[in-house]
Amino acid sequence: MTTSLILVLVAAFVGVAALVGGVAMLFQQDEASATEERLEVLTGTRKRGKGGSESELLLLSSPLDETRGLLDRLVEPWGGFQRFLKQADSPLTVGQLGAASLLLAGIGFVINLAMGWPWGIGVAIGAVLMTLPLVWLFFRRRFRLARFGRQLPEALELISRALRAGHSLAAGISLVAEEMPSPIADEFAQCYEEQNLGIPLEEALESMTERVPNLDLRFFVTAVILQRQTGGDLAEILDKIGRLIRERFRIWGQIQALTGEGRLSGIVLLALPPALFLVMLKLNPDYVMTLFTDPMGQQMLVGAIVMQLLGAVVIKKIITIQV
Repeated sequence: MTTSLILVLVAAFVGVAALVGGVAMLFQQDEASATEERLEVLTGTRKRGKGGSESELLLLSSPLDETRGLLDRLVEPWGGFQRFLKQADSPLTVGQLGAASLLLAGIGFVINLAMGWPWGIGVAIGAVLMTLPLVWLFFRRRFRLARFGRQLPEALELISRALRAGHSLAAGISLVAEEMPSPIADEFAQCYEEQNLGIPLEEALESMTERVPNLDLRFFVTAVILQRQTGGDLAEILDKIGRLIRERFRIWGQIQALTGEGRLSGIVLLALPPALFLVMLKLNPDYVMTLFTDPMGQQMLVGAIVMQLLGAVVIKKIITIQV
């Protein structure tokens, strides 16, 4: 390795490290500033502006150790990503995810520079690595919600048995929070704490359905609200909902077994072109570089990517059956 190449690699590493460090500093917020703002609200010395009462309420209700950086404040008007993070039970904040994405993108550029590949490949590698934190977050959220759905029938049966034993609905919810594992225990514990603090039980249950987008949970909450308004045997209703959920899982398992061949074929067909591209890039780089240097090759590359995406959508539609 020549001296010039070593200097280029060191300069690239220092540049990427400085970029990531600057972005991380930009994402951070002084913890003392949040504390000072809350003290100003409590003492009445904070100036009120337009919508001041709502902003002060949010400031007082948020924990002191919850620091929000620049990226957090930019996505705050939409509010969707914060809920997405909570549904995934992510230990990372929005700013930390952004910093991780930029760091991985920088690593991709450094790898491309070290291998001597064209800048187009470096951009592609950086873009792929940059999406890895979001992909990880998506699968973490999906796994957590799926686990919640599998635990829900047992939780409903536990509440039903508690009702038959003479306990109240709130006591049944507390029993689920104490006896069952996470994530369903965490959500029911938050619901129980909310109604303990004075929030009506119906509103606490509605809040849980907003945190957890599960259709079966919506059935449970609707049944509870209707029963408290019109009366009826809630224990029997919960038993029927639990049996319905178990039957749905049984049918879903049969569908997964029948569509297994189609899912495996889709994975192979979608993974074969990128794998073949990497193999040819290693064996004969000049042959592959034609796709990037020749105008016709660039059009073919764009067409192949578009057809891959269309094929993925079609295969997904074929093997996805709602139960």
